Amino acid sequence: MTKIIVDGKEVDVPAEYTLLQACEEAGAEIPRFCFHERLSIAGNCRMCLVELKGAPKPVASCAWSVKDCRPGPNGEPPVVVTKSPTVKKARNGVMEFLLINHPLDCPICDQGGECDLQDQAMAFGVDSSRYAENKRAVEDKYIGPLVRTSMNRCIHCTRCVRFTAEVAGTADMGAIGRGEDMEITTYLETAMSSELQGNVADLCPVGALLPKPYAFKARPWELGKTESIDVMDALGSAIRVDIRGREVMRILPRVNESVNEEWISDKTRQIVDGLKNQRLDRPYIRKDGRLQPASWGDAFAAIAARVKATTPARIGALAGDLASVEDMFALKVLMDNLGAKSIDCRQDGTKLHPSLGRASYLFNPTIAGIEEADAILIVGSNPRKESPVLNARIRKRWRMGGVQIALVGERTDLTYDYQYLGAGAETLAELASGKGFADVLAKAQRPMVIVGQGALMRADGLSILATAAKLARPAADWNGLAVMHTAAARVGGLDLGLVPGEGGLDARAMTRPGALDVLFNLGADEIDIAPGAFVVYQGTHGDRGAHRADVILPGATYTEKSGLYVNTEGRVQYADRANFAPGEAREDWAILRALSDVLGAKLPFDSLSALRKALYAAHPHFGRVDAIEAGALSFGAQNADLQPGAFTNAVQDFYLTNPIARASAVMAECSALAKGRLQQAAE
Repeated sequence: MTKIIVDGKEVDVPAEYTLLQACEEAGAEIPRFCFHERLSIAGNCRMCLVELKGAPKPVASCAWSVKDCRPGPNGEPPVVVTKSPTVKKARNGVMEFLLINHPLDCPICDQGGECDLQDQAMAFGVDSSRYAENKRAVEDKYIGPLVRTSMNRCIHCTRCVRFTAEVAGTADMGAIGRGEDMEITTYLETAMSSELQGNVADLCPVGALLPKPYAFKARPWELGKTESIDVMDALGSAIRVDIRGREVMRILPRVNESVNEEWISDKTRQIVDGLKNQRLDRPYIRKDGRLQPASWGDAFAAIAARVKATTPARIGALAGDLASVEDMFALKVLMDNLGAKSIDCRQDGTKLHPSLGRASYLFNPTIAGIEEADAILIVGSNPRKESPVLNARIRKRWRMGGVQIALVGERTDLTYDYQYLGAGAETLAELASGKGFADVLAKAQRPMVIVGQGALMRADGLSILATAAKLARPAADWNGLAVMHTAAARVGGLDLGLVPGEGGLDARAMTRPGALDVLFNLGADEIDIAPGAFVVYQGTHGDRGAHRADVILPGATYTEKSGLYVNTEGRVQYADRANFAPGEAREDWAILRALSDVLGAKLPFDSLSALRKALYAAHPHFGRVDAIEAGALSFGAQNADLQPGAFTNAVQDFYLTNPIARASAVMAECSALAKGRLQQAAE
């Protein structure tokens, strides 16, 4: 630690700190535009100038390290002043320069109310400008369907350029021209290719880059703000849902160092229109081959008649990828009360099972633990599509150096260098025998093996998992077996034991012709159900599940209900309700509670608090929000026979993975652009 005096206050800070960080440690406010804690230092806006005793002129605090400061003549700690007349005059001058070309767009700029330039001009600027020349004009650029440009406002802080180059790894943006002719662009004005591109709008300190779908929709002071959790993938990114009235207007990231830092994927951010398009807002019953509107009573009566006409062995239930823990718990209790053993949360056919121990289906090293790994093997997964924010964390580790990364599966651009080992199980078998990259894993102190659902959906999925666990060498202080989930509900469902009981059928078996008489479908839209069974669909959108349904019971989306989710690393997370479901739609647990009365299998709770009390009694770890329950690993005498064949990734189209995303026009446009890029690359 190094002593430094800031505005008369002595503080101890690490020598690697910049003066800006040291000043903030001492409680001083330092304005900045180009500096960002998660990006490299540019030092080009000069707004963070401070006075350093002994320096001939004010210094840029973001680019000056504490270790570079000279002590006093008698060894006194370096002295920094942040509020002197010299500093004030320097900052006034910088702000005056910044505003030379900045247009007077504040009354119509979407950044109004959340603009760093606006705030800092008030706090650190002057009341007038000495410049009366014409302002520079810059044409707006097309950089894709997610980010709108107004480049007249750009102050060349280069945050967007550094983000795409360093965090996203696509280097989509850059600067052309010099001096007054400098412009930020995507070079040929093509759409950005990153799945994280929407974050540049958050980073922009002015109104030059803004979220295009949200443009001119609302002002920030009109919005109600609710902290929640994202369910578009299994990462569980911390988000803030902003609403006006009953409508979700936008979704923004929250800081969570352990999970998403402060980034979210484009799907997380821009599925807003999908939350209201193609919604189911009343019950339906299929009559004469057509779905017709019905009352709740009629829908429940139709279900009860079918249930009473069959036996428990002919009743099954599926839980979808977006279901909350409370909804799945209510479904499981209902199936138990009916005596049904066929229940499954694994609609994609993955071979994960809670009997193998909780550690067999978790991302055990944790998301933050990626930064500690010194060897990473990716098996049957494309993290860039399955979880872009997690992929950015792997890239962050790669940029730190000292790690070797290898891939077994589909060759693709992951935004970082890796060693391609092979396409499938044959390569994994070679690694299991100690060849090639296995030696790197064996010598590593913190080996990590990331296993994707694409590998685990195969018939030999458990053998692949057992082989991966062997390569990861789980130990007491480090378990490198990292299962990459793609469904937000999957870990919670496995924790609840939503797998077939003795004599029960799994998801694939339940959906075959003639397997069941009645099938309860809780939002499972990624699986085809063969004709024959009477399907009761509880969901939110007119997607695949609704098209196959005989009775539709309209449910609530993740922004319209309060619920628990468990992310891929086993972290219990709480999502709060931001708005209300449309029409007659209700929360899924409440629908199941009402239905249970009619079925004669009454659930033992009448409120969400009573449900959670029963849930915590049966599974205590769900009561420990933001904690990760340690898991065991028990493969026993698992057969390790691997079947030949290439691995296929679970996610092929990042933008259209669930009913909410498929109802979004913005996601459809992004998907079309991505397919066009793939086609061009193939040609």
